[in-house]
Amino acid sequence: MSAEQTSFNHPSFGRMTSERVIIFDTTLRDGEQSPGFSMNLAEKLRMAEALVNLGVDVIEAGFPVASKGDFESVNEIARHARGAVICALARSGGAKDIAAAGEALAPAERKRIHNFISTSPLHMKYKLRMEPETVLDLITSGNAAARNLTDDVEWSAEDGSRTEPDFLCRCVEAAIRAGATTINVPDTVGYATPEDMERIFSMLRERVPGADQVIFSAHNHNDLGLAVANTLASIRGGARQVECTINGIGERAGNAALEEIVMALRTRHDQYPFTTNIQTPNLLKVSRMLATITSFDVQPNKAIVGRNAFAHESGIHQDGVLKNAATYEIMTPESVGWSRSSLVMGKHSGRAAFRDKLKALGYDDMDDTRLNDAFGRFKDLADRKKVVYDEDIVALVDEEARGHDHIRFGALSLQSVSGKPSHVALTLHVDGRDVTVDATGNGPVDAAFNALRQAFPHEARLALFSVGAVTEGTDAQARTTVRLEESGKLVDGQGADADTVVSAVRAYVHALNKLLVKRARTEPEALMA
Repeated sequence: MSAEQTSFNHPSFGRMTSERVIIFDTTLRDGEQSPGFSMNLAEKLRMAEALVNLGVDVIEAGFPVASKGDFESVNEIARHARGAVICALARSGGAKDIAAAGEALAPAERKRIHNFISTSPLHMKYKLRMEPETVLDLITSGNAAARNLTDDVEWSAEDGSRTEPDFLCRCVEAAIRAGATTINVPDTVGYATPEDMERIFSMLRERVPGADQVIFSAHNHNDLGLAVANTLASIRGGARQVECTINGIGERAGNAALEEIVMALRTRHDQYPFTTNIQTPNLLKVSRMLATITSFDVQPNKAIVGRNAFAHESGIHQDGVLKNAATYEIMTPESVGWSRSSLVMGKHSGRAAFRDKLKALGYDDMDDTRLNDAFGRFKDLADRKKVVYDEDIVALVDEEARGHDHIRFGALSLQSVSGKPSHVALTLHVDGRDVTVDATGNGPVDAAFNALRQAFPHEARLALFSVGAVTEGTDAQARTTVRLEESGKLVDGQGADADTVVSAVRAYVHALNKLLVKRARTEPEALMA
């Protein structure tokens, strides 16, 4: 849909013009497929609300047929999230898939069924074991079934960037004829280049009957580091929906990062004269929330939301920024949610000052219970530290914000003498009851983890243990990351505390809770020809 094309009516968005770009966020579905990532229902609902407030147009909430937990999460998001289209994934050839998607989406204010099937020769031969004509039949039947449940239907050609052009045109035409209103051509394996993606969308718009009455969508993976570049090229080719995730999370190397796409469109409006509904000052807040929930920190040099994105160490750069920020900053920090203030707080700071600090840091959605819990930990930390920095507050608030539904850290006492085994007494709250155990180990952390395995028996293997400091100084809080592996499933947990061993235990407990969520996940049955 180029600038000279006429507008058309979309079932969810009404009159569409060529300048409008739909933001389709798949953090809760494709993003959660990242190794080590998982979210419980409460965390998904928090993220969905944050995405609505960010201005996302479509939220892909999950794959309902995959498991009871996936169905429940899509259903609850559909029930509570208002202001965005709620989307559920289904396979074109799966009647159960489409029925489950329709049922899960029933409470939604606006809903979309997103069905897909592989179209590349490689996928059809080895994954589906189907002939092209069979795939075409399933595209028709799948989209028709979805259209019987909602007017807003999306169809995706899995591995579309490696699909033969003539066959891709036939597939897209079949999907449109069967009722699809959005056509997605994903670069599923991250193989394409920007030139490839622009050419594919230009071709489809020129060759496929009815192409001027649907939205074309791009969904690019980052295996070659080209996801955002491929997305921008897709827009040049005529795509007016982009599928992306917060922080670029996703399986393998991830998806195109929402914050990078949106700020590229905004900053280079001369090259990309398009608009979105994203409230960019909320970008940092949502990025931090996701990092907290997934226990996966954003890399320091990450564009837009990394802590070094607006940092200047070079003397020449610092001098230029002081004279005129535009010399080395192509966007303002405030435009994406960064604050230039860094008010230091201490043990004499009161609740009102603490609340104001939280708002300045982007935590303006905390209820009184969470605020009181966080303030209590802040006062405790302030008694142990001379100075409490912004990073300290973020770490402790994030710790309070994590969902620990089944297991919670209670207390820990430790005896450690060099050259001798360490002794630990640990109390956990497990499903509302206290469990206290004693254990020994080769050092305090080993003893603490042995105690955890006694208090909550499990066979998960410790795959990663990493400790870092939140701020500088010997009194800095420790931030610990723990990765557990069980039957091929990976989960990451994080914990923060001024006591390094306590931070390690908190991280392990966080990982255990995520593992309990992931145990309930199953893979849907394979499609049969």
